[in-house]
Amino acid sequence: MAADAGTTLNSVPAVRIRTVADRPVRPERAFVLYWMIAHRRLGWNFALQRAVDLAVEHRRPLVILEPLRCGYRWASDRFHRFVLEGMAEHDARAERRGVTYYPYAEPTPGAGRGLLETLSLHAVAVVTDDYPEFFLPAMVAAAGRRLDLRLEAVDSNGLLPMRAADRAYPTAYAFRRFLQKSLPAHFHELPERDPLARVPRLASAALPDEVVRRWPRVDPAAFADLSGLVAALPIDHAVGPAAMRGGSAAGSRVLEDFLDRRLARYADDRNQPDVEAASGLSPWLHFGHVSPHEVFASLAARENWSPLGIRERSDGSREGWWGMSRNAESFLDELVTWREVGFNMASLRDDHDRYESLPDWAKRTLAEHAADPREHLYSLDELDQARTHDALWNAAQTQLVREGRMHNYLRMLWGKKVLEWSASPEDALASLVELNNKYAVDGRDPNSYSGIFWVFGRYDRPWAPVRPIFGSIRYMSSANTARKLRVREYLRTYTG
Repeated sequence: MAADAGTTLNSVPAVRIRTVADRPVRPERAFVLYWMIAHRRLGWNFALQRAVDLAVEHRRPLVILEPLRCGYRWASDRFHRFVLEGMAEHDARAERRGVTYYPYAEPTPGAGRGLLETLSLHAVAVVTDDYPEFFLPAMVAAAGRRLDLRLEAVDSNGLLPMRAADRAYPTAYAFRRFLQKSLPAHFHELPERDPLARVPRLASAALPDEVVRRWPRVDPAAFADLSGLVAALPIDHAVGPAAMRGGSAAGSRVLEDFLDRRLARYADDRNQPDVEAASGLSPWLHFGHVSPHEVFASLAARENWSPLGIRERSDGSREGWWGMSRNAESFLDELVTWREVGFNMASLRDDHDRYESLPDWAKRTLAEHAADPREHLYSLDELDQARTHDALWNAAQTQLVREGRMHNYLRMLWGKKVLEWSASPEDALASLVELNNKYAVDGRDPNSYSGIFWVFGRYDRPWAPVRPIFGSIRYMSSANTARKLRVREYLRTYTG
């Protein structure tokens, strides 16, 4: 078990700091290094704040290394462009603030190997992001075994620190009850809006010549031609850029637009495909361009809310606990309960992304109906190309491929139908993971795995009647969805 942080100067709650490599701080070295890999933002970021704390304590400059690998699974123009748009923003902002920022885009798989270690030889300490999904946990653990100095991973993922919970909660109701008991103690622990304001006004850190030669940073001129930069990389160019721009500025505009124009009808209309009432924030939350703390603080300010408005109860109810409006509380149940229950699962169960992690009742009922006849069976290629008999499903898949997003409610239907159209539930899970992670800008995320596994019974309960293929797993159909919701414009947009 990794040790907690020591007693050095620290404005970051200790529960959010995990010591990956419990080795000495090197005060004689040149700078403090922040290895930015998940919380890709320059404000509202506990990890950056911790790095600034160390820079202040040791009177050393701060160096921010933001690398982008190209050899990970599903690497494509879509995800690289989104991240690089944020990096361009960081480059300009860091220069204005006099902070050394080093953006590195790996030109070939494995080319970035050794960069972190080489930089760390000149560092007082290394701080990175504690993110429990995709290849990042293994990458951080490997770095902890190689580096000769202290490496800390800092959790800036949600309102509740991941380590505040000691078990994975099986339902949203159970997790909501835990939140209602535990979250008030953390309301005063907001990250700083602008931690760079505290960086010591020292001479900029001189980076080692070996680093500059062997791992050249992204040329500032290349940020003006991201299409050319992305086109030169060995990634999947068939998955084109998303219908949205990356970066904190773009994410903040989406947040303001949601609060100004859509929050007022969120509770009633967010499930309606023909009405834009959802927040649309998940891509920026996934890549760390927008902080959930920033979202919460902006909403609380609109609601004139303070922690004194909290209702003193922990009954797991969806509304009435926060002491905000109905629309705000409906949104917070998604932003906090449903988003952070995924981080709870991912941080405490290494198998959270595998079929075996499903509840026993779900695996049992799916096994009992695994041999049931399927009226329709579709291959992964047919699903990918939206070539099914179901117009509404095809529209949802088309939106995902075209735009990198899918309407929230239809994402649930999308998953249920793949379960119905696959030879086995295991095959269905594999198809959903592949399609979601290949196309969704917010894929490869604890929250998106929550949604996929919900299709198979995670965070749910047995439902009657027992049905073919599904057993007692909750059933959804396109016909019922079209009867309940307004989908005419959605179908026109995505099916012609």
